[in-house]
Order: sequence, then C-alpha cells, then structure tokens
Amino acid sequence: MSFYTQDELAKGTFVGRVWRPDIMGPAIVTIRDTKVVDISTRAGPTVRDICEMEDPADYVTRAEGHVIGNFETLAAANPGDPFSAHFLAPCDLQSVKACGVTFANSMVERVIEELAAGDAQKAEEIRNRVGAVIGDSLRNIRAGSPEAVKVKQTLIEEGVWSPYLEVGIGPDAEVFSKAQILSSVGPGAKVGLHPISSWNNPEPEVVLAVSSKGEIVGAALGNDVNLRDVEGRSALLLSKAKDNNASCSIGPMIRLFDQSFSLADVRSAELELRVEGTDGFVLKGHSSMSQISRDPEDLVGQTIGRHHQYPDGLMLFLGTLFAPTQDRDVAGEGFTHKIGDVVTISAPGLGQLRNTVDLSTECPEWTFGVSHLMRNLAQRGLI
Repeated sequence: MSFYTQDELAKGTFVGRVWRPDIMGPAIVTIRDTKVVDISTRAGPTVRDICEMEDPADYVTRAEGHVIGNFETLAAANPGDPFSAHFLAPCDLQSVKACGVTFANSMVERVIEELAAGDAQKAEEIRNRVGAVIGDSLRNIRAGSPEAVKVKQTLIEEGVWSPYLEVGIGPDAEVFSKAQILSSVGPGAKVGLHPISSWNNPEPEVVLAVSSKGEIVGAALGNDVNLRDVEGRSALLLSKAKDNNASCSIGPMIRLFDQSFSLADVRSAELELRVEGTDGFVLKGHSSMSQISRDPEDLVGQTIGRHHQYPDGLMLFLGTLFAPTQDRDVAGEGFTHKIGDVVTISAPGLGQLRNTVDLSTECPEWTFGVSHLMRNLAQRGLI
C-alpha cells in the first residue's frame, strides 16, 4: 500500500509523524528517496513548531535527520500496534477545527437530515420536496451576498428555512471543534462510529495546516466522520455527532506549500472517495473544491484572527460536496456505514488516505495526550 505516487513524492515536500516504539513516542518525519527520515530536533520538536517557521518547506527540505525505515514498509504497518513503527496523524499541538455546509449539495442534505429528524426512511420524500423548492438556485450564489439574502427570504416564505441554510449562504460560516488535540488518527487506522448511530457516512475533505499567525502553510486529506441521524435529530448534538474516539482522520502527511504546490492547487483539488464493504458493496463519491461557496482564505479568516487566537495553530477541515444518497440495503434509506468498510479518500498532489470503519468503543482508546507528549520530548532532550 502506498500513500503517494512516485511523482508526488518526487515533487512534494511532506512532513508528518511516525510512532517509534524504541522511544515510545512520535518522531517528526519527511520522505526522501522512498525513505522515512526522522528530522526531530530541538529547533523543530513538533509539527506545530515547523508550521510556525518562516518557510516550513525550506526547513523540512534542509533539515538533518536519519533514516528510520522504508516508506512502503512503514505505510503498510498496523497503526493499532504500539510496538511497531507506524504513521500517525500528521498534526500534533494544533487545534482541529472543521467548517460545515460549505457546498450547496451538502447543504441541501443537511436540511433534509434536519427535516427528517434523523430518520433515513423519511429522507427520500423530503429530498424530493426540498429539491423542488431549492433546485440548483444556490449553486452560484456567493455566501453572504445580496443575492443570498433574497434567496434566504424566499426559502423562509416556502417554509424550508433551516440553520444549515443560514450558515450555507449567510454571512457567517459554520466552524466547530472536530477533535481534541492529539486525538486524530492517521492513515491505515480504524475510524470510529458512535454506537448509538445507525445512519452515518464518511466526509472526504481537504484539511489546511494554519499557523498561529493565520498563514496557510500546507494541506492534507481528512475524513470528517459524520453521524447523520444524531446531528439530524438536533443541531445542538453536533459535538456528540462529530467528536468521538477515532472519529477524525487526517493524513497521510501534510504537503507543505512550496513552488510545486500552493493554495491554488487546493482551490482546484478534485477529491475521490471509495467505500468498499465486506458485503461487496462499493460506493464512489466525488468532491470538487472549485464548487465551494466560501474561499479557503475566508474560512481561515472566520476561524482565526483578532476575535480568536490559536497559539499553536490549527488544522481546518474545509467541508465537502459529497452527500451520499445511493441506497445500500433498503430502497429509500440511502447509504450508511457497516463495520469493516474500507474508506479511501484521494486527490492528486495530496495522496491517499485509507481507514477501516469500526465502532468508537472498539477502536483503540486515545491515551497519548499533550502531557505525555511533553514528557516524552523532555526525556529525549528535544525541549
């Protein structure tokens, strides 16, 4: 299994983390000539510290280090085994935030979830009714614009106004806390569903690496695991729907911005999703960043600024166009995960992020927090 193509590895500057059992802690790594190189130093003991540098990509390219393994071998390692080296989520001290309802199609599905009160059986009928009112009228509307205000009033009059439409076309973006610091899982790991959920789906997204100064320094792929029935019952259950054990996957690594890759590439990114079930079911999906209704820089500006600081920077999920309606078992009930589903998210330049679905209660517990990281770094003489 490979995270990246040879062309991506040859052109890109990547930084990530690998769990090293010999030090019982994470190492900061990059890829050089198909080798995984540990570049952990006192100058850059964390990914956070590297993202705070004036030119993160230049630092990673020049940093001294030592080879700790073959890239393909480590990419195939079991992330659930603390006694074998394996890739982790590429972020560490950064807050993990997410933007919701940033695409027209997913916005319509959120309205349907709310009107169906989390009942998948009601969703199809409501989807047809709401679609007749909304149609494609939202696709080319800039969020917060005068045109959006007019559409909002029309929808209120039609009786289909929703908080999801407010954040979808109103002036303020939805930004929520997706995961706790250091709780995200990486490539190859299990992703978790809260056991109370029976209607859920993956959300393939681009995740920005943002410094404490609000500068976007790189990007990765992410799976913002979504519990449609829980959030559909009430928007106030967002935290319960989004922040659970192993419910946030980021990776495989952060591709840092340099001459070969920039925010322009993020804006034009084409994400592909493939879900393969043990029952033979296959779901394919797509998310095109060119159709996002809010520019990534606007989303970053609404998250970090004078109104809210992030001293250790943040990882920001940008939302997804993907909203699954393909039936899996029962006609009209749409898609929902089954245990054992293999979810693969890919995009040219950003590689491939693959995870296997399980219940949050069955995924490995999150036990390595900030205090553990600080003690580990101190023992290694890195801080």
